[in-house]
Amino acid sequence: MAPQLHRRTPRGRLPPTPRSVLLRFALGSLAAIAVAAVGGYFALRSVAIDEAKRETRTKVQESGQLVEATLRDGLLARKPDALSSVDNVVIARVLSNSIVRVKIWSRDGHVVYSDEAAQIGAHYPLDADQLRLLRDGGAKVEVTDLRRPENKLDRGHGKLIEAYTRIRTPAGEPVLFEIYQRFGSVTSSARRLLRALAPPVLGSLILIVLIQAPLLWSLTRRLQREHDEREALLGNAIAASSRERRRVAAYLHDGPVQDIAGLAFSLAPIADKAEARGDRDAGVLRSIVDHLRRNVRDLRALLVELHPPRLAAAGLDAAVADLVSPLQAGGADVSVSIEGADRLDREQEALVYRVVQEALRNVIAYADASAVRVELTVDDHVARLVVADNGRGFEAGVREQRREEGHIGLSLVEELARQSGGTLEIDSNAGEGTRVELEVPAR
Repeated sequence: MAPQLHRRTPRGRLPPTPRSVLLRFALGSLAAIAVAAVGGYFALRSVAIDEAKRETRTKVQESGQLVEATLRDGLLARKPDALSSVDNVVIARVLSNSIVRVKIWSRDGHVVYSDEAAQIGAHYPLDADQLRLLRDGGAKVEVTDLRRPENKLDRGHGKLIEAYTRIRTPAGEPVLFEIYQRFGSVTSSARRLLRALAPPVLGSLILIVLIQAPLLWSLTRRLQREHDEREALLGNAIAASSRERRRVAAYLHDGPVQDIAGLAFSLAPIADKAEARGDRDAGVLRSIVDHLRRNVRDLRALLVELHPPRLAAAGLDAAVADLVSPLQAGGADVSVSIEGADRLDREQEALVYRVVQEALRNVIAYADASAVRVELTVDDHVARLVVADNGRGFEAGVREQRREEGHIGLSLVEELARQSGGTLEIDSNAGEGTRVELEVPAR
């Protein structure tokens, strides 16, 4: 079909109202805030736990220094007075609601002290990190693996975090000082940090949304007003086009068409007499008469396109028959089926006519089709018009190019269809013909 069309015309839709835009914005903002809140929670929780671990690392070093001051050389031999000296300071100044276990390990992996007496003397080889701490110093914090044998008696306290540091006996022998802290105390610190940071973060997000909402409302109202203005301008353009078509059609019918027809009628007898006399100018006169008659036929066909007088007088069937007559005269196989036209009001009938007119105009001008089908049916209060041909068709994007060149015929009828509560769709592929389908409400 004509390059004026395109592959697929989207269904006409009214622009969204400010209320619906604001609602979608609010829902989207809530979803974004929820995602940010969840992501921020886990990020802040990770930061808070890391901060709590740093506090635990500081705590084990401070507790280790406190215990180191009470160590005696008999500790490694687990002498009662050395154990009692450590036990007094551990119970009085180290154990708390959060720190539930204290152990001291020798280099060979023996528990030389524990606030749980049953653990003293047990032997569990130290791992590489623990041996490194004994050699280099420092501190380490990790989640306790309660499945290990050395933690058998620690399982009753729930999830724990353990922290190590190096301390020395009075003789300078390095030992490993270990505390076990409730995991809940670490996460409680994280929760406190979250409670401190979450309100300003969430408040800032909500404030941004509240600031943007009026701006969005104003912008949407402005866009809607501009859309309404464009709709009004287009409607005025369509109305002006119809009025101009009627004016031009009336002028041509009452002026040039009548004058040319009268001139041809007047010259015909003169041409006949000249031929009878054998005048050499008789051929010229006959050619002029034939040319004038062809012009009259062409002008009358143009009148039908500009303003179909038979649409109101004889109905849609007759008006469409006038539109397809040039195709039939050109040898195309034309099929026309009009059913239910009596259920259309005048505006809907005019819209159907305009769509058929625009589609067939493009078929005649561009499609080189050998078969054309025009079909109108009315079912369930919906009128459905199909104009299909087996012509050249076209690729996507061609219509936009033609629109930029000033070909807006189908754009106008698309808008008319939308204003009538209907839709206009166009489907085409190069070499596969074109199908134009209109749907509008009917009685």
